[in-house]
Amino acid sequence: MEPAHAACALLSLAPLLVLGVPPIWTQPEQVHLSYPGVPGSMVVTWTTFNKTESKVEYSLLGGRLFDMTAKGDATLFVDSGEEKRKMYIHRVKLTGLKPATAYVYHCGSDEGWSDVFFFTALNDSTSFSPRFALYGDLGNENPQSLARLQKETQLGMYDVVLHIGTSRHLHSDNARIGDEFMRQIQSIAAYLPYMTCPGNHEATYNFSNYRNRFSMPGQTESLWYSWNLGSAHIISFSTEVYFYLEYGLELLFKQYEWLKKDLEEANKPENRAVRPWIITMGHRPMYCSDDDQDDCTKFDSYVYTKPLAPGLEDLFYRYGVDLELWAHEHTYERLWPVYGDKVYNGSKEQPYVNPKAPVHIVTGSAGCREKTDRFNPNPKEWSAFRSTDYGYTRMQVVNTTHVYLEQVSDDQYGKVIDSIWVVKEKHGFSAWF
Repeated sequence: MEPAHAACALLSLAPLLVLGVPPIWTQPEQVHLSYPGVPGSMVVTWTTFNKTESKVEYSLLGGRLFDMTAKGDATLFVDSGEEKRKMYIHRVKLTGLKPATAYVYHCGSDEGWSDVFFFTALNDSTSFSPRFALYGDLGNENPQSLARLQKETQLGMYDVVLHIGTSRHLHSDNARIGDEFMRQIQSIAAYLPYMTCPGNHEATYNFSNYRNRFSMPGQTESLWYSWNLGSAHIISFSTEVYFYLEYGLELLFKQYEWLKKDLEEANKPENRAVRPWIITMGHRPMYCSDDDQDDCTKFDSYVYTKPLAPGLEDLFYRYGVDLELWAHEHTYERLWPVYGDKVYNGSKEQPYVNPKAPVHIVTGSAGCREKTDRFNPNPKEWSAFRSTDYGYTRMQVVNTTHVYLEQVSDDQYGKVIDSIWVVKEKHGFSAWF
């Protein structure tokens, strides 16, 4: 056979030769960090498709590389789709970290190591002024804000990410979409604690992909939890227990009782004195003015907190929740301080200075395949500012009296299109009067 013909024959067999090579199922991927709520610690979570050891090798930035090792465990997760795909979720908890100190790390085993990443251990001081990126509804299809968030993460602009629900169809295509989404956010989540709450698109198979893939504080499979940072007590909860009642009413009541106890603890004078800000994050908003023929138009959204179960709006008001963060609607909306469908501004000139009700922010326009939503042309009086631009929110808990928030428009090349200072000289239920 002539050389040219031989080469053509080999080329024609190339697809078969490639298919004959088994994939490397021991290679770590989908690496992400989370804060377990204990000072001086961080959890590293990743996935392999064969069982391997779970190790993290790490070191101080600038020090001798990988001079410390921590070990953890791998949990078998079987997706409930037709193929019953199997994956191993690895979790390793790093402890004894020095506050505000930079570390480098990689994860895996001697059968495969991840890329090298870095992170900064969270400062555990109550005078720390943490910086957050906030958003919901970021998809693996049309994730418009992702590139800007990646760069800002690399620039060190944030200490934490709050992903306020809906990681976009994690179960789809036998959980392959979930794999793609987790690979996509690795460029942010491997460098920053990536704190989440469940959204409606995670509901399939009783939220199994969400509950298995993320590693949030507490013992509720990431469905609800709380943690402290700087002068803030941050509560993440599931709005979905009010909508997916086919999974049982037990979770709804269990979460409510947990929220009540958590808020009681946070409101003890000795706790509220050092962490006066109480900030909640949940996926579906109590208030919104989108023209979506659904949550915002068929009924007042805050009504969802008053089904055949105790409502959340009264609970949050009674315990003096200062700031409520939401997503779900693919828009950005800032509200005047509101309770019971009525505006309670601090004053006409300075509505967010000593407001007389919680402040709500809806930030669900990071980018997903359903695009952004339209607004109702005639919103209620509690709607203060609205934008249909793709984008995300930044927040800094500056000190015990000041929180700063701003909205970034990705459509306008990173321009800040809205900003407020929430100023409170007094916190708790008595602050409303």
